Amino acid sequence: QVQLVESGGGSVQAGGSLRLSCAASVSTYSTNYMGWFRQAPGKEREWVATIRIGNAYYADSVKGRFTISRDNAKYMMYLQMNSLKPEDTAVYTCASHRTGIYIYSSPAGYQYWGQGTQVTVSS
Repeated sequence: QVQLVESGGGSVQAGGSLRLSCAASVSTYSTNYMGWFRQAPGKEREWVATIRIGNAYYADSVKGRFTISRDNAKYMMYLQMNSLKPEDTAVYTCASHRTGIYIYSSPAGYQYWGQGTQVTVSS
């Protein structure tokens, strides 16, 4: 069953921008915290950003370039990506925390996941 659905991925040249969206439902959306992860070919999944009550957190590799936001009323989360680099190329996945381990920068801290959306940045 679909838990979360990402959209907005695509191909862009270095320096360009993309905005990813994550659609949840009343049962999979989290007002506590939700986040974005990415995985490049041959690499482990890495944490990108998390938004929670009162704050937002970013991996060092995307600070100053990416902005995470959400709309609780619409069960939506977003990731605005600016100044994209070829090394940002990956499948981006959104995730939601509902129960269990409270570790926002680790996949272990999330229970619901989307299928991912491809982001390709060319030079």
